[in-house]
Amino acid sequence: MKILVIGSGAREHAICWKLAQSPQVRKIFCAPGNAGTAEVAENIAIDAMDIEALRVFVEHQKVDLTVVGPEKPLIAGIVDVFEARGLRIFGPSREPAQLEGSKVFSKRLMKQAGVPTADFEVFDDSEKARAYLQQASFPIVVKADGEAAGKGVVVAQDLAEAETAIRQMMDEKIFGASGERVVIEACLRGPEASVLAFVDGETVRPMIAIQDHKRIGEGDTGPNTGGMGAYAPVKVAPQSVVEEVTARIIEPIVTAIRGTGIPYRGVLYAGVMLTENGPYCIEFNCRFGDPEAQVALMLMESDLATICQAVVDVELDKVPVVFSQRAAVTVAMASDGYPGSYPIGLPITGLEAAQKLDALEVFHAGTKRDETGQLLTNGGRVLTVTATGETFAEAKERAYAGVDLIRFDGAYVRRDIGWQAE
Repeated sequence: MKILVIGSGAREHAICWKLAQSPQVRKIFCAPGNAGTAEVAENIAIDAMDIEALRVFVEHQKVDLTVVGPEKPLIAGIVDVFEARGLRIFGPSREPAQLEGSKVFSKRLMKQAGVPTADFEVFDDSEKARAYLQQASFPIVVKADGEAAGKGVVVAQDLAEAETAIRQMMDEKIFGASGERVVIEACLRGPEASVLAFVDGETVRPMIAIQDHKRIGEGDTGPNTGGMGAYAPVKVAPQSVVEEVTARIIEPIVTAIRGTGIPYRGVLYAGVMLTENGPYCIEFNCRFGDPEAQVALMLMESDLATICQAVVDVELDKVPVVFSQRAAVTVAMASDGYPGSYPIGLPITGLEAAQKLDALEVFHAGTKRDETGQLLTNGGRVLTVTATGETFAEAKERAYAGVDLIRFDGAYVRRDIGWQAE
């Protein structure tokens, strides 16, 4: 069958790479893609948010299935548009995607469904938010209501830091309309983990627990990024914890959404805090995480194309979702200055040597090729080097061996990915 993957990051490269392993798949398109997706798919110069152009392309090419990588098209309602035309598409429709599109929607639905989550208040007036902070206990968490590429969350250690977050989000609008409302919530304590699941509206098939590193600095310091690396398995989140998260967090929210009349279909990502009182939900995302997707797909033994079709057909109960018992580590190589401003167009070398290493894949995030074929940087996160091993130590050693072979000016890498696993 023909498949279109929408997006241009390392997550989409990993999705294309995994789909290409399926004997059912004879052609993959990626819109708009990057230099890495071009190695396993045909890149199509259509922006991920140009929903009408994507629909026309799918109909013209008679694409059998569309798989949506990033959250923005899902939140904008691409699934609704495609399904209205009878087109098969993997991902939640617009209303369920508000689990990621609106922190307010998500928190209120969690409360309604009895999902354990931090106590919270919602504000659409910055003065009222500041007044609330005067009597709050710290640390406290300030979240922009809307989607902010994983960067709209501030864990404020004191009043000054919290007031700065309110000013930037609500008054200066650094996240645009996403910061017009904010959620202020109690700060939970404990290790974090990401538990992703395939959902067809009825059946939930959890994946493995994965731990990512959002902050730019080693030791998990500095500002949040889109993710500097991830690993599995997570020793504080064994299978028993995955089952508890599924039963207490994911299944209740899927039931609550089904009760609205629009079932959730696609990948549901629960970011959880493992507190002394059990797992609490920090947030939901409506798609594969990035870089969590790279770890999950490297370890997945099942056919991704079969799973995606089963979700669309509401037949997930008939399909096993199996993961290797191996370990996986992914390390992001970022441009100098990320997550702030950064240069692009810098030559990348050493990729071929890295890709010859055993049990290692390099998934492209922000890359392009010039007219001569030279690989260049084209984003904040440039590459995610992902390796597997029989043990965590082996996977980590392989991943960093790959990183050390790749060069571009100003390349920044966290050297402590998985430090909590050691």
